[in-house]
Amino acid sequence: MKLVFATNNDNKIKEIRSLLGNGFEIVTLQEAGIDIDIPEPHDTLEENAREKSVTIHNMTHQNCFSEDTGLEILALNGAPGVLSARYAGEQKSADDNIVKVLHEMAGKTDRKANFRTVISLILDNKEYQFEGICPGTILTERKGGKGFGYDPIFVPDGADITFAEMDLAGKNQYSHRAKAFQKLIAFLKAH
Repeated sequence: MKLVFATNNDNKIKEIRSLLGNGFEIVTLQEAGIDIDIPEPHDTLEENAREKSVTIHNMTHQNCFSEDTGLEILALNGAPGVLSARYAGEQKSADDNIVKVLHEMAGKTDRKANFRTVISLILDNKEYQFEGICPGTILTERKGGKGFGYDPIFVPDGADITFAEMDLAGKNQYSHRAKAFQKLIAFLKAH
């Protein structure tokens, strides 16, 4: 099955291809000849994921999917949430975002957080959504050099190292994105 993945994020493409395996052909925006940055103007991950998949479906008329992911920190009332990629500004700097979160979390004892992913799949002109949640803890300092985004400061529940200290296979055992994609894969196989 061929699906267009509505993202320009190479790290997400690598993760998804490792999860989906050989049964699916993932076409990136670059491979599809699409060079746009799709806006994420909405207040929820669900609406932003839908915005991206609908935009690409309207352009390609092909089956496609997108995802939106946010880090939701309890002590920050769910922030950065939908603003996770742009938390410290429009430059989308992971380093700046981590610095801002660590600054805002200074002195806080409740360090619980969730990574949450919502996938929007458009298959045969109909939309379906799938969610994956990974609960965990925000550290007080960075650890590890792998992964991307907030991975160096997030330890998933059940683990004793950050996402940035895990290889891709290890991360996929806990990952919010992996959980959402397992639901997507099960749906596609049953469809």
